[in-house]
Amino acid sequence: MKSATPKVLHSLCGRSLVGHVLAAARELEPEELVVVVGHAREQVSAHLAEIDANVRTAVQAQQNGTGHAVRMALEELGGTVDGTVVVVCGDTPLLTGETLRKLASTHAADGNAVTVLTAEVPDATGYGRIVRDGASGAVTAIVEHKDATESQHAIREINSGVFAFDGQLLADALGKVRTDNSQGEEYLTDVLGILREAGHRVGASLAADHREIVGINNRVQLAEARRILNDRLLTDAMLAGVTVVDPATTWVDVTVTFEQDAVVHPGTQLLGTTHVGTGAEVGPNSRLKDTRVGAGARVDNTVSDGAEIGEDATVGPYAYLRPGTRLGRKSKVGTYVETKNASIGEGTKVPHLSYVGDATIGEYTNIGAASVFVNYDGEAKHHTTVGSHCKTGSDNMFVAPVTIGDGAYTAAGSVITKDVPPGSLAVARGQQRNIEGWVARKRPGSGSAKAAEAARREAAGES
Repeated sequence: MKSATPKVLHSLCGRSLVGHVLAAARELEPEELVVVVGHAREQVSAHLAEIDANVRTAVQAQQNGTGHAVRMALEELGGTVDGTVVVVCGDTPLLTGETLRKLASTHAADGNAVTVLTAEVPDATGYGRIVRDGASGAVTAIVEHKDATESQHAIREINSGVFAFDGQLLADALGKVRTDNSQGEEYLTDVLGILREAGHRVGASLAADHREIVGINNRVQLAEARRILNDRLLTDAMLAGVTVVDPATTWVDVTVTFEQDAVVHPGTQLLGTTHVGTGAEVGPNSRLKDTRVGAGARVDNTVSDGAEIGEDATVGPYAYLRPGTRLGRKSKVGTYVETKNASIGEGTKVPHLSYVGDATIGEYTNIGAASVFVNYDGEAKHHTTVGSHCKTGSDNMFVAPVTIGDGAYTAAGSVITKDVPPGSLAVARGQQRNIEGWVARKRPGSGSAKAAEAARREAAGES
């Protein structure tokens, strides 16, 4: 990956690569789930503890091959395991729980010692070919591309590197794996030959979509997998009753949820735990993370992080909702408005060019254009409370901590530093003073001076 980040920790649609694999494996409801860690194990182990508190880790201090890695996992579990052991790769994020369930089911139904997850690919160049017995369908060999015959090169069924094993037989066979190969490593695939030579059946389960088994080894493949998974997520959403106007420019995380008749417009990213309610519209050109959008709300050209948007509320265009924002039903946050840690009541409007931070605003209040809630004194944040049915003038500064009572008004251009009682009008600005003839004296000959003189002559009736 050419990155300081370990490969399995690279992100794809809101989860790490290994996080996707764990999610698929959890669908099997395993008694134990063990992740073998080696390279950058401190980082990987810390991440695993964050995303799955019940996962166990086995340390492979030296990377001595896939067979050795599985042996480390079994040692973590006491050396042997009764029942089925499913082995998956940490860099296959497109693998689904459904495919793993089919693998385990096939393994049990056929009575196999080991069952290989396989896939039929358009081009098998470079992959190990699955050779089957013509009568029984059992797997007789996995032949690497360089060792395949001309007829075997025509085989399109390949090995995925995902297996289901009989736990007891796996433990015994791993003890017989040799290291006399070019890499000097213990290969897990050697277990298949050992079990077959001992008279046990080796079977296969064919994946429905060959793309599920794709491993990620560079950022090109990461981008390709992201596109595939994103398309899968959007298809599921559309089939469930969501309108996605342009899937090619819409990106979602696996943890995003929708209700029926939600609409997503082009150029939109929905991330984290974002939820879009019934009939709500998001976009175009919006980025919502960990945001809840209520039924019937409209969010246009907006960035939102950790906000809650009430039913039938309107946001944008060009709004920024920061963490802690809570918008009531039918409220409005308009053009070039930023909010943070703000509760805005039902029917309240903040229409234009304003900043609302650390504030509580009641119901059906109107905040005038170009207003700023001055919440920071250089050392600490302070809270502003504006009541219900208030009308605040344009270009107001609310210097926290301050409270505006219910039904109060504030005059345009005011700097409010004291509490305003309910039903009062607050005026906090200097008296206007006009200095006659100032332009003519200080800017003689300027365009302003000429315009002023012309206006004076016209008013005086002079030609």
